Amino acid sequence: MNLDTSRGADRSFLFVLGSSRSDGNTEMLAREAAAQLPSDLPQRWVDLNRLPLPDFQDGRHETAAGPAGENEELLRQATVEATDIVIVSPLYWYSFSAQTKRYLDYWSGWLNMPGSDFKERMAGGTLWGVTAMADDDHVVADGLVTGLSHSAAYLRMRFGGVLTGTGSRPGRVRADERAMTHARTFFQGEPPLARFPYETKAGAAA
Repeated sequence: MNLDTSRGADRSFLFVLGSSRSDGNTEMLAREAAAQLPSDLPQRWVDLNRLPLPDFQDGRHETAAGPAGENEELLRQATVEATDIVIVSPLYWYSFSAQTKRYLDYWSGWLNMPGSDFKERMAGGTLWGVTAMADDDHVVADGLVTGLSHSAAYLRMRFGGVLTGTGSRPGRVRADERAMTHARTFFQGEPPLARFPYETKAGAAA
């Protein structure tokens, strides 16, 4: 396994499961990729169905925000403690699942908590994605890919891309040989720093 560990021996992965069902195609694909990671590299898996969050309320302009709930605080700590965050969400209506989108919305709240160092702690880490869909043409997942890429760019994270597979009926993704092959090398290499499209264009014009 040629996983680049140049960012330090304290590297750890957080897999955030956002499917509405357990052991779905997206999770199967993610676990295939995770099985290729070094055995001494910590992995933590959290299922958003088992750690439900209420709908996110934007409290940026309120004088006194309420305390974070137990599930929210657990997810926040798991997020900032990981060097690599893997969003594992099936493609629902060409974007994230509801559970996944709600979790990502909470990032906005964590950015604005009094005394928050969320953005500083996220910077330099790596954001990855895994998704399964019914369509054979994975270009339909571009909306999900863009959402993750732009989120990584805003937080000055690296972006490792999105591992995509075809699978609607339970277990169908295992028949997607291209996806399963890609899964075995997905976490290799050193992902680049994420950049917004206008930053890329500005750099090319300079």
